[in-house]
Amino acid sequence: MFSLRTISSLWRTSKTDLIVQCQQQKQRLSSATFTVHPYKLHRIDEGPSTEVTCTRDQAINYYREMTTIRRMEAAANALYKEKAVRGFCHLYTGQEAVAVGIEDAITKKDAIITAYRAHGWTYLRGVSLVGVLAELTGRETGCARGKGGSMHLYCDRFYGGNGIVGAQIPLGAGIALAQKYTNSGEITLALCGDGAANQGQVYEAFNMSALWKLPIIFVVENNGYGMGTSAERASACPLFYTRGDYVPGIWVDGMDVLAVRQATEFLAKMCRDGQGPFVMEASTYRYFGHSVSDPGTSYRTRDEVQEVRRSRDPITMFKENIIQAELVTSDELKQIDVDIRKQVDEAQQKSRTDPELPIEHLYHDVYANMIGNDIRGITPFQRHKHQNTSKPCNITI
Repeated sequence: MFSLRTISSLWRTSKTDLIVQCQQQKQRLSSATFTVHPYKLHRIDEGPSTEVTCTRDQAINYYREMTTIRRMEAAANALYKEKAVRGFCHLYTGQEAVAVGIEDAITKKDAIITAYRAHGWTYLRGVSLVGVLAELTGRETGCARGKGGSMHLYCDRFYGGNGIVGAQIPLGAGIALAQKYTNSGEITLALCGDGAANQGQVYEAFNMSALWKLPIIFVVENNGYGMGTSAERASACPLFYTRGDYVPGIWVDGMDVLAVRQATEFLAKMCRDGQGPFVMEASTYRYFGHSVSDPGTSYRTRDEVQEVRRSRDPITMFKENIIQAELVTSDELKQIDVDIRKQVDEAQQKSRTDPELPIEHLYHDVYANMIGNDIRGITPFQRHKHQNTSKPCNITI
């Protein structure tokens, strides 16, 4: 039998040890370091570190953002198949780590311009789930009041999804020129796919950007296929990070959100120091076809897609890594999944039922600054009243 004094002493010692262990556990769980896939460099002597630190808060945020985009795209897919979305619909499923990694490495004052696979980017730039899905279904609550649809979404410092293949690249160079001209200290990221990387206007933009030393990062999201043709068949040189020739480049594993963030931070700092432009190739993969109407199986096998899902999925890999590193628990991530599912389901329902834009509003907000009150119609005698219904547009960069 232990005496009361002995029991009391043991209890105090155990309590102290427990507190110390809890404090050590809390400190250990606040961050973790991960090793990412080695980068490939072009005209860059030394690249970013392959040892990347991630805090607990960052891990939760990255998981939440990637999972939200994944589920939002599933909702867009369902809406398209029930014919609530008309026209084209290009999904970002599988490529979430590229957008999430880049967005966390820059500021909201920096500019983004991309192609038509833009739903996830629009959400990350600040548009709500309703704002994205309602735009797809042509509702007034969409971020462009239903006028743009799937390929033309916009918000502050996000210059859209653009429907013309590769055309966003010279537009991005123009934005970067304005940033340099005004000495804003901001940078631009202009994104295109591997299919668009063979466009002549892309190389014209590279050339001008290099001549003028513009603060821009050209990002080639190489998802393996330009529409239905593999990059190896369509490109004489599929090493897109070298395709700028005189423009320095870097290859990064686009399925690893931490690798993308690290590479973007590295290039963004040099851009702000006046060393731009750069080309970054993010090696990624899309699970669906080029658009929802493309089954995506006539030019690749189902086994190929399933193998990528099994071995390289950006969300699954990140989830496993942060759980093993004890940054989060499986139960915490399950609760995040439940919350996201609820939010997306509610936004999806609103995108079905919110009102459409009145016909008389089709001629509103055509110009940021209207000279005169009328817009000429299809004949010289046809006039339409112009009106700005949104907040004044700040057209300076």
